Amino acid sequence: MSPVLAGVLQFLALIVALGLSYRPLGDHMAKVYSSEKHYKPEKWIYKAIGANPDTEMRWPAYLRGVLAFSAVSVLFLYLLQRVQGSLPGSLGFVSIDPDQAFNTAASFVANTNWQSYYGEQAMGHVVQTGGLAVQNFVSAAVGIAVAVALVRGFARSRTGELGNFWADLVRGTVRILLPISVIGALVLVACGAIQNFSGIHEVGQFMGGSQQWNGGAVASQEVIKELGTNGGGYFNANAAHPFENPNGLSNLFEIYLILVIPFALTRTFGRMVGSIKQGYAILATMATIWIGFTALMMWTEFSHHGPAFDLAGGAMEGKETRFGIGGSSIFAVATTLTSTGAVNSFHSSYTGFGGGITMLGMQLGEIAPGGTGSGLYGMLIMAVIAVFIAGLMVGRTPEYLGKKIGTREIKFAACYILVTPALVLCFTAASFVLDTPQHSMTNSGAHGFSEILYAYTSGANNNGSAFAGLNADTQWFNTTIGLAMLLGRFLPMVFVLALAGSLAEQAPVPETAGTLRTEKPLFTGLLVGTILIITGLTYFPALALGPLAEGLAA
Repeated sequence: MSPVLAGVLQFLALIVALGLSYRPLGDHMAKVYSSEKHYKPEKWIYKAIGANPDTEMRWPAYLRGVLAFSAVSVLFLYLLQRVQGSLPGSLGFVSIDPDQAFNTAASFVANTNWQSYYGEQAMGHVVQTGGLAVQNFVSAAVGIAVAVALVRGFARSRTGELGNFWADLVRGTVRILLPISVIGALVLVACGAIQNFSGIHEVGQFMGGSQQWNGGAVASQEVIKELGTNGGGYFNANAAHPFENPNGLSNLFEIYLILVIPFALTRTFGRMVGSIKQGYAILATMATIWIGFTALMMWTEFSHHGPAFDLAGGAMEGKETRFGIGGSSIFAVATTLTSTGAVNSFHSSYTGFGGGITMLGMQLGEIAPGGTGSGLYGMLIMAVIAVFIAGLMVGRTPEYLGKKIGTREIKFAACYILVTPALVLCFTAASFVLDTPQHSMTNSGAHGFSEILYAYTSGANNNGSAFAGLNADTQWFNTTIGLAMLLGRFLPMVFVLALAGSLAEQAPVPETAGTLRTEKPLFTGLLVGTILIITGLTYFPALALGPLAEGLAA
């Protein structure tokens, strides 16, 4: 079987698996967030944290819950790393330095999971399982909760109430993420991923010296790393490590985990707003971009440019022979079009255009299908922008799902789409103005520029993948990328929840002959065009200096 055919068959199998999961998982999540019943374990949690899950919250109260919980999480994870050297199960590792502890705490709480350290050489069992793995669950649940709050803003009328953050957080963790993770961990163990709490072992000689490896609860962390679109690896090689991702079957399963909740949330959205067709329109937009990016990536990486490429069957540099170009390309697009950041190959080694595709995927806002929750609310923000543009073209007040998109709503949407590009471009520019950050670059020229642009794109968009080649474990990068991750995660949430509150207060607008039909293919095309044009105008100059210049020079 040719490598190209193998890649195409993997992609088709993935589409079938996602299609089979779409309806049952989407309906289940809609029931979870619409139910008034509380399970016993959930009641124990509410009692422990002193929360009343039946109290409805307006958007400022909902936002305070998000920020308070996240602030406590950052502090807890920071302190856990700082005292690691005194903890049992630390495997002899010392406590983490302050700047790196801050960066890691900000990273995992912001659902970014950017890592400027070697996982197997820095973190013991307690920090890995009691700190990082816990945040993999709850940070994902926070993202879904914010998305559900925005959906309620569209679904409700004449009220500013958006639900209860604590109930949404607990239900997302207990009823959605935990059950799937248990099953998924068993699948990964069956595929060959390790799951233990063993210490460090000598495994023989390697190039004149001893080789060591340490065990850990890898399978359980791997599954929520992908399912929650987190991305932090137990080992430095991330999902290219055979203990995390042993073979082609586990690779395909991990890609499935990355995509299944973000895609299924469009079904949840349709259920909660009372129109399945509206969910299909958002799904079609996400799927169009995802399929297009995957096809473009596979074409770019399979293209032959000389004898070495002909012998290898394509651009195999930086890719695992276990997965090949097809499995690596599908994974790379999935992880950068979502906020996952896990890697099974090294994006710095992709062709110039291939590396640009991974960057552009993040710069779109990671909305195709995006992260757990963040993809849906990001796409709905773009839908608001699209109907506003359509309203300007036909000369009538824009409406979406029975809600008028007025001055207030469009200001919130505009602020949302401006925050992340401002963080990415300002921090990238500052890094080239100062001398010290440039010393961290392994490469010069266009590729060196791409290393730093990719780092801040990944941080501010809460992706977490690295272009490789950049030494990010410095005070400058640990601090600035940490700030980019926190601001890139929580500032957009402010505008999402403010928009949700504004929409929930409105009375429904009756549909007329002039109402834009947002469930039709025409709107899907308009939405795809809006996303690409806004992103292109924002990032094209920076992309021209980096991956485009490198690709054209190849």
